[in-house]
Amino acid sequence: MTTAPVASVSWEGDSWETLKSWPSDMRHDFGVALREMQEGRRPTMAARPMQSVGKGVFELKDADDATWYRMLYLARIDDAIYVLDCFTKNTRKTESNTLNKARARLSQVRLRIQERKKEVKGGRGK
Repeated sequence: MTTAPVASVSWEGDSWETLKSWPSDMRHDFGVALREMQEGRRPTMAARPMQSVGKGVFELKDADDATWYRMLYLARIDDAIYVLDCFTKNTRKTESNTLNKARARLSQVRLRIQERKKEVKGGRGK
């Protein structure tokens, strides 16, 4: 049985800076969940599809007593996981500007993936 290579993580926009600003226990929990996904396993925390952002986009969810923490990511494509956005909220509804930001970043990611595939196909890649 062959195992897939460990996926890289591509942090889009300010998602990395946002995650770093969270409490250490939240950073740890999200980091463990990401690592599991990088190694081809299910995340260690609640995840749900986010069709409202786009196909293949999921949300990791955790909370403490004061805040709900969320990470939107594009599932593994060509050995990469794309973190579209990290944000906090304190109501059930996700703000439309947050969803729009994630959609815009998803569009940019899909364009980069297409460009990379064109380069590889044209012999300029790997």
